[in-house]
Amino acid sequence: MITVGVSILKGHELSEKESVFRKIVKDWDLYLLLLPGVIWYLLFCYRPMAGLITAFYDYNVFRGLAGSTFVGFTNFKEFIGGPDFARTVKNTLMIALWQIVVCFPVPIVLAIAITEMKSAFVKKFTQTATFLPYFISVVVVCGMVVNFLSPSTGIVNLFIKKLGLAPVYFMVEPKYFRLIYTMMTLWQTAGFNAIVYIAAIMGIDPQLYEAAIVDGANKWKRIVNITVPGILPTVITMFIMNIGKMVKVGYESILLLYQPTTYPVADVISTYSYRIGIENGNYGLATAAGLFEAVVALILVSIANKISKRVSETSLW
Repeated sequence: MITVGVSILKGHELSEKESVFRKIVKDWDLYLLLLPGVIWYLLFCYRPMAGLITAFYDYNVFRGLAGSTFVGFTNFKEFIGGPDFARTVKNTLMIALWQIVVCFPVPIVLAIAITEMKSAFVKKFTQTATFLPYFISVVVVCGMVVNFLSPSTGIVNLFIKKLGLAPVYFMVEPKYFRLIYTMMTLWQTAGFNAIVYIAAIMGIDPQLYEAAIVDGANKWKRIVNITVPGILPTVITMFIMNIGKMVKVGYESILLLYQPTTYPVADVISTYSYRIGIENGNYGLATAAGLFEAVVALILVSIANKISKRVSETSLW
């Protein structure tokens, strides 16, 4: 009896394997399209994870990992107990909060505004104008910001001078840095991020809008009662994914924009890792700071996902 049962189970497993193989053969072209993305992730996302072991070594770049001394959690203790820990964590969370409060809702509003526009020309022009900045290099964008805010030749300060006021050294004043960085990020990414929400709005059943119009609902009521609930699962999913990016922030832009005078408000964990690793050669400490950042991001995503699942029954997993 047991032998028969085992044979049936083995036969079932073989049939499942065959069916999976048949599906792969049947949709080989789709899997072929998927292959470049998988290879990219394996090479640039998963393979570098092997280097995280550096965080537990006093790494010497000339001796390699085999010739370096294992120090355990010493690098983590040095980072957490160091004078820069509180500052970098605070700045990371503050800049991330600015991103969530300002940069996250604007693409949603922009997507709704674009889909509600009556003129096809205005709709296409608005979408194109807000979408194109995403493809401008970060280096170029940061250079534009620096030039626009230059105290001598910047267009902003030229306007301030026309008003009879003294020029402002925006890039060296700590109080302006977070606002400048947030506005720059918003300008560059709002149009691109809006595409996801435009696609979600396009997926809403048009009959719902037709029924609302018949019932006498105006445009505002249609947006509030149909559009917003229709894209809410997408908004929640994107919010959870943005929570995961909170501690990452755009450190490339920060590196290009900040000055020693703005370190107190601009120095984040990623830029700290860059300075410690690339400039000071302390690769073990830099890797430990980066790994700490990744763990915090994972914890934040898990918490946000759990809260979202309880509140709205929408989650990533």
